[in-house]
Amino acid sequence: MCYTLYKKAGDNMIKIDKINTEEALRYMGYNENIDIENIKPILTSCEDELLNAANIRYCYKLFDIEHHTDSIIVTGTNLNLTGKSITNHLEGCNKAVLMACTLSDKVDKLISRYNITDMTSALITDSMASAMIEQVCNEVEIIIKNQLKIENMTWRFSPGYGDLPIDIQKNFIQVINANKQIGLTVTENNILIPRKSVTAIIGISDSPLPQKKRGCLICNMNKTCQFRKRGSHCGF
Repeated sequence: MCYTLYKKAGDNMIKIDKINTEEALRYMGYNENIDIENIKPILTSCEDELLNAANIRYCYKLFDIEHHTDSIIVTGTNLNLTGKSITNHLEGCNKAVLMACTLSDKVDKLISRYNITDMTSALITDSMASAMIEQVCNEVEIIIKNQLKIENMTWRFSPGYGDLPIDIQKNFIQVINANKQIGLTVTENNILIPRKSVTAIIGISDSPLPQKKRGCLICNMNKTCQFRKRGSHCGF
C-alpha cells in the first residue's frame, strides 16, 4: 500500500540559513592543518550567493514493502529494490519511506556561471552545495520522523549505495511523483537534474532495529572513492 501524504502549497519547502562550512571544506579536500584564512572572504561570498540561489524542495511517500530473496518489492508499484545491501538494510522493516530533495536548478546555473568566470568560486560553491543538500536531507529526516510519528527507522540509503543499482532512479522519482512535486528529472546516465539533489530510502519498523553497518565497506565506489584516498569519508 502507498500512503500518500498530502501537503498544502509550500509545505514541502525548507530554509537553510547557514551552510556547514567544515563539511564543505572536507568536500574540497582541505584538512585541519591547512590555513584557510586567505579564502574566508571567498567562502563567505559563495555561501551568500548559494543561500540566495537555493530554492529547496522535498517530497516523500510511505509504502508497505515485501521481502524476497535479494530484493525488496515496494508494494503497489513496479519498483524492485535489488541487492544484498538494501535487503540487509531493510531487514526487520515492514514499511519504507522514499524521499527526494533538491536545491533547485538555480544552484546548477550558479555553479555553471562560476565554471566559466571563476574556477575557485566554482569549486567552493559546488562543495558548499554538496554540504547543503546533506543538511537538507538531515532536516527532511526529522520532518518525516515527526510527521509520521516514527519510533524505529533506519538511516537513509540511496540508489548507487552498495549493490543497489543506480539505474532505478528514473522509476524511483516516478513512483513518488518527484518530477511534478519538486521538478526532479533523471538523465539517460542516471544523473539527477538538478544536480544537487538526493533520492533515498528509509526503512520503518514496528520494533527496535539493530544498528546496521554503514560506510565505505558496503559502497560500490569504495575502490575508487577520492575521499578514501584522502583518508576521509563521504558521509555515508
